[in-house]
Amino acid sequence: MSTVARQQAPAPPHRNVDGRNRGIDGRNGGIDGRDRGIDGRDRGIDGLRTYAIGGVVLGHWLVTALVLAPGGALRAASPLITMPELVPATWLFQTLGLFFFVSGYGSARSLQSANSRGLGSTEWLRRRLGRLVRPVLLLLGGWTVALAVAAMLGTPAATLRTAATLVVSPLWFLLPLVVLIALTGPLSRALRRYGPLRLSIAAVTLVALGDLAGRNLSDIRNWPVPLPGDGSWRVPVAVLAAWLVPYLLGMALAGGRLGDRRTGWWLLLGGAAGMTGLVLYGGYPASAVGVPGDGMSNLDPPSLFAVSLALAQIGAAVLIRPAVAGWLARPRRWRPVHRLNTAAMGVYLWHQTILLGVTALAALVARLAGWGAVPGLHSVPDGPGWVLARLAWLPLLGLALAVLVGRPGRSERPGRSERPGPGSSPPTVGNPSTGFAPTRGAGVR
Repeated sequence: MSTVARQQAPAPPHRNVDGRNRGIDGRNGGIDGRDRGIDGRDRGIDGLRTYAIGGVVLGHWLVTALVLAPGGALRAASPLITMPELVPATWLFQTLGLFFFVSGYGSARSLQSANSRGLGSTEWLRRRLGRLVRPVLLLLGGWTVALAVAAMLGTPAATLRTAATLVVSPLWFLLPLVVLIALTGPLSRALRRYGPLRLSIAAVTLVALGDLAGRNLSDIRNWPVPLPGDGSWRVPVAVLAAWLVPYLLGMALAGGRLGDRRTGWWLLLGGAAGMTGLVLYGGYPASAVGVPGDGMSNLDPPSLFAVSLALAQIGAAVLIRPAVAGWLARPRRWRPVHRLNTAAMGVYLWHQTILLGVTALAALVARLAGWGAVPGLHSVPDGPGWVLARLAWLPLLGLALAVLVGRPGRSERPGRSERPGPGSSPPTVGNPSTGFAPTRGAGVR
């Protein structure tokens, strides 16, 4: 297997471009495209991770309406029911595939660094998972107390159910993430032996079988190969296999593959073609997120459409990564991205809490003042007016989230070059008690 190396002109101090990169099958030569700042971080990947977590948060805030019912309870509603023209926006805001992609990259880099420092895989895994578990336990413990107090104060049961659902439901993604992190070592060996293309095809096949089981094609369309069991395997297999695909591709990128532009275009166009074909000819919904009342959701469990969307997003990410790294070379642009990247897990865990808190507080104020439903918070999402009102609330929601998870802590020393292995204890930014820096030392480099 050959490696194509290209001579580069002397690069500025903030860039380090090598020629070890290969395509998705490990054979196509290309340029790595990794652009590292003086602190050793891959700023292109960190920029993509910031977009991924921002897309999830903004998507939840835009598609989750908490309507004030006549009895004073809050119930969840979705603007996608009355405004299907907003569906294409879900393709931009449903970024879980991109999040698993950068997570795979970060885990692979972190494990490589830990092994080079002589840290065993078991200790590496213990430390890395510990940074995920602690903020989750804090969130669940805090909400358990809050819901108990709210129940004693006479809060309607419907409101309590809505709150519990909104807080707990986003945590599902942690289960496949924990499993994939635990499998990072074996997956690295499998990638070296089989390559990302073969492994990804096997995972996509499992997702396809899950889709078939969900539609009972083996019964109603005389599918020639009976599907095993009663279908209870469908959800866990589909969840793990679907997110394994972007995780593997992120690991492949960390190992020096996948970064050339030709591969990026193949992923982008192939993913977009898959989405189009599945919607037009496969009967899949066009929305990347579940819409109440639809017979099928592309996320519950993740379907072939969700995998296709992830591939398209990853292809776009591969193409724009060098440009993102160059744009973030300036410290003024890099600083907020770095802070949000460090705070990613805390932002994800607490963003629904902020939406609930602001909505509940506004409902209390409106009731005491004798007002009706507050536009954009408690009003029915039935038209463009609601969208404009909700957009107007986003700055306040963002500010409240920043106050909750962004309390200043120890600042990272400028100029320090660190590797992602958790064998060291690098300084952090923010408030670890809220999960602000749950992946310190193991972030995306």
